[in-house]
This record gives sequence, structure tokens and C-alpha cells, in this order.
Amino acid sequence: MTMNNVDVAVVGAGPYGLSVAAHALEAGLDVRVYGRPMNAWDKHMPVGMLLKSEPFASHLADPARRFTLAAFCERYGFPYAYAQPTPVERFVDYGRWFAEHNVGDRISPTDVTSVEREGDLFLLTLASGEQVRSLCVVLAVGFLPFARTPDSLRGLPGSLLAHSSQVNDLSEYAGHKVAVVGAGQSAIETACLLKEAGALPHLVARTERLLWNATPVPDRGPLSRFLAPQSGLGTGWRSWMWSERPELVRHLPEKTRHHIVRTTLGPAGSWWLRDRFAGVETILGAQIMQAEAQDGVSLSLQRSSGGASRLQVDHVIAATGYAVDMRRMALLSPSLRDAVDHRQQLPVLGKQFETSIPGLFMVGLAAAATFGPVMRFVHGSRFAAATVAPALLERVTGARFQRVVPLQRAVRNGSSVR
Repeated sequence: MTMNNVDVAVVGAGPYGLSVAAHALEAGLDVRVYGRPMNAWDKHMPVGMLLKSEPFASHLADPARRFTLAAFCERYGFPYAYAQPTPVERFVDYGRWFAEHNVGDRISPTDVTSVEREGDLFLLTLASGEQVRSLCVVLAVGFLPFARTPDSLRGLPGSLLAHSSQVNDLSEYAGHKVAVVGAGQSAIETACLLKEAGALPHLVARTERLLWNATPVPDRGPLSRFLAPQSGLGTGWRSWMWSERPELVRHLPEKTRHHIVRTTLGPAGSWWLRDRFAGVETILGAQIMQAEAQDGVSLSLQRSSGGASRLQVDHVIAATGYAVDMRRMALLSPSLRDAVDHRQQLPVLGKQFETSIPGLFMVGLAAAATFGPVMRFVHGSRFAAATVAPALLERVTGARFQRVVPLQRAVRNGSSVR
């Protein structure tokens, strides 16, 4: 079995993993990224999806800020403007362009199947059977491990039920009646794409009415910008704080932080989806009480008004979001997972994204409970990368020093070191 050693192993090759790797490599560290670049965005989002984040909030993070989405669009002649959504396919291409220029051959397109401790090091086992020892591990696992499906749907077989993160080519649903469960961007956009692909979507949600984000105003005056500054999470001083100063969010009381993450940018559809959504059947104010596999799927609904009804469909797509839960970190060995300090199954991180296990870091969605809602979005990758890289350098430099000093002493004393 092949065994390699690296300073830093980055698990995940999405926006956060690639950004951390770019910063760590610039710092002179021996880094290896594991995973296929932008795989979750390419294979686990519907074809035809548009990013909800503004283009200026969708940059990956290289230290010199040269490889932005704006630079990519300029290089290849794509439009780049405020209030002009980016297609997911273009964003995938951008991420891979970023990876090529900033990470290069330091990417191993192989999944990590387990991470465990081995003394002061970490031992990673890859799907290929190869094993790697590393001084530091950065978990940039994204959103896929944390997909949330309502309990009332979990008894359905996979042939009838999919989470929105499991659907890619919606043309497969053409001619089928599909219940889309949820009221947020993912649910609304999935319903639109299903309709456009020739399916018959029915949006089912507990909320009494759907919410829509306001159409952005590109040219606001100085007073308007002062009263409600623009940020990666929208307009307003509160959004600016959560977006641009996550290091301060970490100092808020735990309950406050969790509330902010839960309520900031809650379920709502983008302004550019509203016209496309026209004609989609909706069943609002309804909770799914039971789902049975009968000639497709039979859904028992309880209305908030007190009535009950049934909906018969061919398939169900649960666009019901994500919930970070340490128990879903399946790639961590049980002993390592249990040793990570957590509250309500949410990891507790230090000021540089380090867990209670020295050398083990978490970025992206898993860090939202500590640093706030910006960690749910690509925009948070710059802060994460710029914060984690110095911590990695300090730990690796310290480990190298500990190895060199005994060797120097041995040489001075005329003895050998084995």
C-alpha cells in the first residue's frame, strides 16, 4: 500500500477547499487537495440553475485576488454585471479555471473515505486504497453530507424520493407529476426548471405565502449606500456585519449566533424567478404528515386551516435545505468524531477555524455556527482562507522546528538519530 506524507490535507475541492489550498500553497506549505474540483456544483445541482449570489459575491479567493469571477468572465468574454445571475455551469468552469492556476497538480481527484488520528499526525485513507499522513487536515466538505429530509418522507424508496442535492438533469422528470417540498430558492428554482423541462411540478410548503427578494437597485445614491451598505449577503448594516466581519460574529453568545444563522436570508425566491414561476401549482400552508409508495407517491397533507387532503404524484423532490450535524461527518473515525468539541452536534471552532483537535480545521457550512451565515455562501471563502492559512503555517513550522532541534543537538553531541 502506498503511503505519502504532506503538511496539509484539504478534504474537498469546492470553493472553500480550493481557496484554502491557494493561500496555503502561497505560504510555502506542502498541500494536497482531495476531491474532484467543483464536483458538488457540477453533479449535485440542477442543470440550468443560476447562482442566487451576486457575481461580486461569488469569487473564489487567491491571495493576490487575480483569479476572480470577473477576471474569468473578462478572459472568456462572458457578461459580468450587477444583478445579472451567473449560470451554475459557468461557475463550475470558473472554479476549475481557478484550480488550474492556483492549485495545479496538487489536486488528487480521489475521495477521502476516512480520517483518523495517528499520534500527532492524521491518517487519511483514500477510495483508491492509498493512505496519507498529514500534520493538518482542513475539512471543506461543503453541503452534501448535511442534506436534510423531513421524517415524513424518509420511508420512501430512492426511486421515488430525492433531495434537491441529488438531482442534476431534470429532463428525466419530463411528463411526470413531481411534488417539490420547500419554500426557498432551491425549491422555487427546481419547480421552475421542472416546468421548463416538461414536468408537472407541485410546490408544497408549510408557509402560507412565498417570499420574494426585492429587485436590486444598481445605482444608489451616497445617502442610500450609507444607510444600507451593500455586502455579500445583501444590503443593510446587519447584513454587512454578518458578511464582512465574521470574526466579530464569533464573539456573540452561542444562542444569538445560532439564531442569526437560522434566520438570515431565510426561505425566499430571487426576483428573477418570479415570472418564471407563474403557472406552477402551489399547495401552501400544508404539512406532509405521511408519504406512501402507492402508484407513485401518495402524500397525506394537513392544512394549517385544519383540513386534510391527499396529493398523488409520481416523484418527490425535497428541497428542504441542510443541517450541520457532527454525526454526519462519516469520514471521521468514530473516536476522532467523538473527540471534537461540539454543542447540539455543531462543531465548536477557535478563532482560526481549528477544532478542539489540534491540526483539524473545518471551513464552509460546518463553520457557520461559529462565524455566522456568510459561511453558507461562497463569499465567506476569502475570510476562511486568509484566516486558516496562517494557522496552518504556524503549526507546520512548529512541527518542523521540533524535528530539527533534536537532530541539531544530536549532531553537536556526535550521536546518531534514528
